This record gives sequence, structure tokens and C-alpha cells, in this order.
Amino acid sequence: MKRLWDEKALLLQIGIKRKVMYRRAKTFGFTHPLVVECSQELDRLINEYHEKVS
Repeated sequence: MKRLWDEKALLLQIGIKRKVMYRRAKTFGFTHPLVVECSQELDRLINEYHEKVS
């Protein structure tokens, strides 16, 4: 049961991080350091999610 909660929490974090990244990209452009950093954090969350479900 805890695993299911962990997975759902990660999906929520992924969704939030994705929205933040798109907002920053719209404001600063896709190559801005803040957007790149957010993208890297999003990648880390997605990788963590894939590790948990596989």
C-alpha cells in the first residue's frame, strides 16, 4: 500500500514540476538556466518513478 502512495506522490510531483518548467520556459525561454535546472529535476523525478514501478 505504501508503494502505491509513493508512486502517486511522485506522479503529483512530476505534474507540478512539469507545469513550473513550462511556465518558466514561457517567461525565460527553454535555454534559461532556471528552466534547464527544472528540466533536470523533472528528469530525476521521472527516473525515480520508473525505478519504483519496474
